[in-house]
Amino acid sequence: MPRRFHVAVTAAATAALLGAMTSPPAYADPNNNTVRKLTEAVTVDGVVDHLEALQEIADANGDRASGRPGDRASVDYVVEQLEAAGYAPTVQEFDFPYFEENSELIRVSPNPRTFVNGTDFLRNAFDSGSPEGTASGALVPVGLVINPSLPPNSNTSGCEAADFAGFPAGGVALMQRGSCGFAVKALNAQAAGAAAVVIMNEGQPGRTGLLNMIGDATGLTIPAVFATFAAGADLASTPGATVTVTVDYTAETRTAYNVLAETEAGDDANTVMAGAHLDGIQDGAGMNDNGAGAAALLETAIQMAKVKPTNTVRFAWWGAEEDGLLGSEYYVSQLSEEQADDIALYLNFDMIASANYMFGVYDGDNSGGTAAPGFIPEGSAEIEDVFEKYYADRGEPFQDTEFSGRSDYGPFIAVGIPAGGLFTGAEATKTAAEAELYGGVAGAAYDPCYHAPCDNLTGEGQDVALYDQLREDYTLIGNVNVDALDVNSDAIATSVLTFAYDTSTVNGAPGHPGRGQVKPGDFERSLATMTDRHAR
Repeated sequence: MPRRFHVAVTAAATAALLGAMTSPPAYADPNNNTVRKLTEAVTVDGVVDHLEALQEIADANGDRASGRPGDRASVDYVVEQLEAAGYAPTVQEFDFPYFEENSELIRVSPNPRTFVNGTDFLRNAFDSGSPEGTASGALVPVGLVINPSLPPNSNTSGCEAADFAGFPAGGVALMQRGSCGFAVKALNAQAAGAAAVVIMNEGQPGRTGLLNMIGDATGLTIPAVFATFAAGADLASTPGATVTVTVDYTAETRTAYNVLAETEAGDDANTVMAGAHLDGIQDGAGMNDNGAGAAALLETAIQMAKVKPTNTVRFAWWGAEEDGLLGSEYYVSQLSEEQADDIALYLNFDMIASANYMFGVYDGDNSGGTAAPGFIPEGSAEIEDVFEKYYADRGEPFQDTEFSGRSDYGPFIAVGIPAGGLFTGAEATKTAAEAELYGGVAGAAYDPCYHAPCDNLTGEGQDVALYDQLREDYTLIGNVNVDALDVNSDAIATSVLTFAYDTSTVNGAPGHPGRGQVKPGDFERSLATMTDRHAR
């Protein structure tokens, strides 16, 4: 079913949901001190402006991945925006292990095919090092037995020098996992004159996917990669193939950054934190993951800059999340016990505008039973309640998403800080029931460009037919669902301002219940505003 803006929403923020598409972005007003005012100020146009700036940064630098130029440019942009709004942001630097993988496995001819690094093949990880280089040559199978019904480790492909009798110098040896170590196979192939090595998995159940080739391969100087059974069988099925094998990577220590900014007013001993990771994957703009969350949080911070909350609000844009939550882990590790105790709660916004979205709320009360006992800090259920009330008040469907700690809230809950957040889905597929609720395409991923270069605003690389189908229900800018972005930007503003005034339901701290909330008569005023904007 089409899911456009709903005129029949029963809450004051309806005006923002309709009017934001035509309202120009505005800088902070000291009167943005209620949920109604703040959600009207946080427009989707303002959020999209930030997204477009991040896309321009990715276009100019190739991507926005940590340790690369686009990451630093993204940090500079956020800092500039915060300073212009009146904040005094700080940039927290930390070192991290940087990896850049440019290895390739290509069948040049016949039937050209470029195999996917990390999906179809991996470069070797021998204990003695991974020799870099590139080589092209005729593919030469060595003792292959494509028969998954045989017992595991029954294949002796490449285990003996005799296996290479008549091997042509400069060929690319295609061998198979089996009864001897990977290093033995690779060194035997090199001794026989091979220019490169491909070792495929054996094919039995549990022996079809990717492995890291390890072991002592001292003396190996040629590029060597490991392929899935399917990729290897595909290569082997093409007689007379010419292939190119490349091992090319960078592994070094680089610097990444967290950006932090907080309100001037508020109780530092009861600080509300809200964060989103700023980095994206290598070779992609990272617009939904996580430009959307970062941009919506930035616009919320800008529009709150002159508000005087009861509790200090600290905003965070994390670095190196895609490398393993490294920015948030570093931040939490640098907190003293007293500083950690001062954090009342943490709100996380990672992927809030998936093209084929659902509205997921972190399952803080564990009603889905997916978290182990004691894993979720007390108070997290009450954070979930605020998000659920937001969606319910606006007539929007929502559902639990597992409280797994697999985003930047993980380090916070590890030290007992209550947390909550939003998620619109990644690589998992939308069900038919969800499509009835939210619209979109059942059987397609929530984010069809998850961790892919097509996560952009331009549409480049996207499945044209699928995105045309999604546009029948939604407003999209590239891979960003504007409808979901609009609703969730207001959800961010609502939750941040709610807890800025009162965290008593979460931790019992004194607050001002009701301050900042919708006042009598607001609904009527908002409905009139909505009608006027919709007409315009």
